[in-house]
Amino acid sequence: MLKLKFDPNQEYQKIAIDSIVDIFDGQSLRRSKFTASKNNQGIFGEITELGYGNKLDLSESDLLNNVIKIQDRNKLKRSKKINDELYGVPNFAIEMETGTGKTYVYTRTVFELNKKYGFTKFVIVVPSVAIREGVYKSLQVTEDHFNKLYPGQGFNYFIYDSNNLNQVQSFATSSDIEIMIINVDAFRKSFEDENSQNKANIIHKPNDKLSGRKPIEFIQQTNPFIIIDEPQSVDNTDKSKEAIKSLNPLAIFRYSATHRDAYNLMYRLGPVEAYENKLVKAIEVVGIENENNLKLISVRNNNGSYTAKVELKKINEKGVEVSKQETVNSGRKNNLFEISNQNAKYEGMVVSNISAIPGNEYIEFENGEILKLSDDSTDLDHKRFQIRSTIETHLDKEMYLLKKNIKVISLFFLDKVHNYREYIENDNGEKIVEKGQYAKIFEEEYLKLIKSPKYKTLFDDQNLRDFMLNENVDEIHDGYFSQDKKGVLKDSKEKTTKADEDTFELIMKDKERLLSFDTKLRFIFSHSALKEGWDNPNVFQICTLIESQDTLTKRQKIGRGLRLPVDQEGERIQDEIINILTVFANESYESFAENLQKEIESETNTKFGVIDERLFENILNKKDENHIEEIGYDTSKQIHDYLVENGYLDPNEKASNKLKEELVEETFKMPEEFSDIEKDVIDLIKSRIKRLPIFKKSEEKKTLNKEVLLSEDFKQLWDKVKYKTVFKLDFNVDDFVDNVVKEIKLNLGKIEVSPIIAKYVNLRIQQEGVTTTDPNKVRKYAKENYKEKELPNVVEFIEKYTRLKKETIVKILKDCGRLDDFYVNPQTFMTRVVDVINQQKRLIMTHGKGVKYEKIGEHEFYSQDLFEDDELIGYITSNAIPVDKSVYSHIIYDSEVEKTFANKMNEDRDVKLFVKLPNWFKIDTPLGSYNPDWAVVFDKNGEERLYFVLETKGSILSENLRFVEDVKIECGRKHFEAIDTGIKFEKADDYDEWKN
Repeated sequence: MLKLKFDPNQEYQKIAIDSIVDIFDGQSLRRSKFTASKNNQGIFGEITELGYGNKLDLSESDLLNNVIKIQDRNKLKRSKKINDELYGVPNFAIEMETGTGKTYVYTRTVFELNKKYGFTKFVIVVPSVAIREGVYKSLQVTEDHFNKLYPGQGFNYFIYDSNNLNQVQSFATSSDIEIMIINVDAFRKSFEDENSQNKANIIHKPNDKLSGRKPIEFIQQTNPFIIIDEPQSVDNTDKSKEAIKSLNPLAIFRYSATHRDAYNLMYRLGPVEAYENKLVKAIEVVGIENENNLKLISVRNNNGSYTAKVELKKINEKGVEVSKQETVNSGRKNNLFEISNQNAKYEGMVVSNISAIPGNEYIEFENGEILKLSDDSTDLDHKRFQIRSTIETHLDKEMYLLKKNIKVISLFFLDKVHNYREYIENDNGEKIVEKGQYAKIFEEEYLKLIKSPKYKTLFDDQNLRDFMLNENVDEIHDGYFSQDKKGVLKDSKEKTTKADEDTFELIMKDKERLLSFDTKLRFIFSHSALKEGWDNPNVFQICTLIESQDTLTKRQKIGRGLRLPVDQEGERIQDEIINILTVFANESYESFAENLQKEIESETNTKFGVIDERLFENILNKKDENHIEEIGYDTSKQIHDYLVENGYLDPNEKASNKLKEELVEETFKMPEEFSDIEKDVIDLIKSRIKRLPIFKKSEEKKTLNKEVLLSEDFKQLWDKVKYKTVFKLDFNVDDFVDNVVKEIKLNLGKIEVSPIIAKYVNLRIQQEGVTTTDPNKVRKYAKENYKEKELPNVVEFIEKYTRLKKETIVKILKDCGRLDDFYVNPQTFMTRVVDVINQQKRLIMTHGKGVKYEKIGEHEFYSQDLFEDDELIGYITSNAIPVDKSVYSHIIYDSEVEKTFANKMNEDRDVKLFVKLPNWFKIDTPLGSYNPDWAVVFDKNGEERLYFVLETKGSILSENLRFVEDVKIECGRKHFEAIDTGIKFEKADDYDEWKN
């Protein structure tokens, strides 16, 4: 059986241990004795046995001086006091990233405290059964290691069991190191309420076996050191805090990667330090995307106001695509092309409708495409691709690592057990176990992949076959799930049950067996609720097959496999080429990195980009020719104070815009006294800034000009512009159908299955933030043919987006000869047919022929109040000019022609006012929405008032305009003729020419 080995010389672990042990520097080596009685003569009456407890000689000021020395050498913020008001005793925090040996550190700290000062009593308080079992397993596997490291220091450890209270008495009376592991739930109920004895934990009840004493009294008399494992989950309520206090601790040590309250922070090994020092695996993220990188995350109905959150590729300021989540609606924020900063792949994708019906959530676009919630989050094709990619990456690593005597393990997280194991009831009422859909997919994909010539070597060597993967697929995957009383697997809940406890115990007992070549098991399926305490150093792949909302955080996912792997001798592997954890995310890699950074900042003391008072203390300063030294804490704090006082840092201690701007323009200066180290200060500040923005001096704010908006002139103009219309088409149906069928046959193009794409990127966790490399590998997977699946109604879809009659559509589909392509890729087929039909409609609408507009009525119009709702207050970009004759303080222009028109209209005395028509002002056309450019009020010689809607283009010649735009403009003209308010619609490319 494989036996794990431990390196006692890990420098970072020794520093963490010393950071607690040295708090008590000056304490003499001693043991405190008290009496433990078995009779009823007083609480502790006759001396029948000696008991040993912890006793402290140092004063609070002694401890504080020691604490500050330790914090200074560890570059941490100095404590001002150490005794916590609630507990009345010192609390000390150690922060260590998941996978860096937190349990080993606090266990060895126990031995060091005993060796140096004679302390013997320690209680480890944990939040859950999973962590309790993990701690107990850790003490078991390190027992031999610590016996060799500390010979003669006897120690005993046990899990508190209310059915075995003799252990509690032994805990008090033993002179050896005593370690009790206890779940907080075992002692936080009714510990002081005498009226609630029936509800109290047994630990608070008098017990005859203990001479009528309460078990907790034996613990209290020892003044134990309390070690809280994951304190953010232990004493996170007032009740839990009171329970911890009831143990009568001498001091409290807190160990976590995610402290909620750091108290006196003594040592910190955060995510950045762990990754930079290669103390955990590097992370490779595989983002799963659709071909157009568009994913529907969620939809929401807020009292009839429908919104949807989508993930799309947005063009950043460098012109690079990055994944971003945006909220859209079917109103003003509906154009994905504009939202994505004009990413060409979203051109024409304008949201027209949002469905929030449970089970049928989707958004539809004006071009006819539909994006369903299930398209990316619950689509079985995506799950198949995730499983296949995980197996493929696993096999790739097996080929390399088997030769190095390292076993590879992959972990799949599910949220529904039936996807892995199903129970079918037969005619006799018996439950028969069958494989769930994910188990079937796994076996199908595994058996396909191992036949690839690429993996032939894994099965040629008989020695490898003895312990390696083989064709007997049942042997290489299994599930760890809770069971009911009949042995039926069931979903775990967030609240731990007895069935879950049994599962945790099984997982922890199997930990070393799973690492060994003695078992062929390599692929593990587990429940997503079992997210604490389950980790294995040789997990190299993690895949989440979550159907409902993902309850696992990014840190919980990667935490299951961060620990450095071991070989078959139990030795840790220090090779960074090997130590890579691949996470198959059900989102894009950019989104994974962005959300991981948010989690790290919210859950840990890591604040990316923070410029704190200790940042500069390691800068070297040359005092004279022979004397160079670090500037130290006091000088570093002076620099920090200068930055704060001069507005260079925001309230979160991050670089302010003022500081960033001065760094960009190279005008930032430090006071004369720091001139010698100014460059070093600037370099450190820049290391905390993810990227310096491009600032423009011309940046101003765009505001609403209410004087213009509320004027009578604007009201008169808007009353002439505001009305809505509908259009009708008039053409010969038979000729139209013939033309459409001919075009489909000739130019529909090849219809292919839309691939799912996996992009492999490396994750970087650095002081400035979480970033990713460019993809180092891309894999595509084609979905299955759709003939066996539920298909959309093709006739209804085409009818909706072309407005043709159903009989016309059916004739087109029958005659076109391409209907088989519908089964290859329904959405692509339908979208292309809609495009062909609408293209033919355009041909019969040249110059607006065949289109008629009618005013809907007097009550259908765009309200003037929308200008106030649409007010954009904030910094504007450089493509804007200030004006005083419009409803906003600035006009944002899209071309030089628009800029010229805006300037000239603003300067022209004959122009009373003008407005650039907002994006929400739209005229429906057969080719999509049309948004004219300007509405203008013009005084002719001070006698006649004229009202215009202007369309300004680079050329007024139709051949220089796109055909679609030309038709839309002509439809705009017909729209304004139909509303008949006296407003004139004109095209122009030169202001002076138009005016004259």
